Amino acid sequence: MKVMLNLKLRIMKKLLLLIVAVSLLMPVRAQETSSEKNVLKVNTLAIFLGTGSIFYERAFSESMSGQLGVGYLNYGKGGDRFSGLFLTPEVRFYPKKNAIDGMYLAPYLRYNKLTAKAEDAGKGSVSSMGGGLAFGRQWVTNSGFTMDLFFGGHYMKASVKAEDETGTSTVDAGLFDGFGFRIGFALGFAF
Repeated sequence: MKVMLNLKLRIMKKLLLLIVAVSLLMPVRAQETSSEKNVLKVNTLAIFLGTGSIFYERAFSESMSGQLGVGYLNYGKGGDRFSGLFLTPEVRFYPKKNAIDGMYLAPYLRYNKLTAKAEDAGKGSVSSMGGGLAFGRQWVTNSGFTMDLFFGGHYMKASVKAEDETGTSTVDAGLFDGFGFRIGFALGFAF
């Protein structure tokens, strides 16, 4: 289990370095007022974790935007398998007054509603709720292509509900309980 986690972390580190290098070389728009107020994007790093997530961001002012992320998780840990939906609403603060194109700080909430199946036929559901803080940089090119690199940490509280007659569950929801991290690289377009 630790070997697999170390391998995933090494792959994510290399991908992150590659993404940073590419993003530094990519041409970005000049400091101009943009007419785009919306961004639609997909988190490409989430695919490595068996997750698909889509984000919609809307600028509210020059220094603030709101984003809603919706995703589907299908992930196995040990003998347990988790699948279901998650929501991630967040508010983004752009200190240089360049909403949707620049560095940002984003407090966010996270809600997961998952179905869980244990290796020993235990079945149930996992609900978790929490919040955290992300830091990131979003680039918007002259053509409207966007790249969003972000990372952060959060705290989640999970509850497990068994679906059998005994009311006990062998599902380990530890992955969705306590402190965790969030990292991503989203690609999309501004309009």
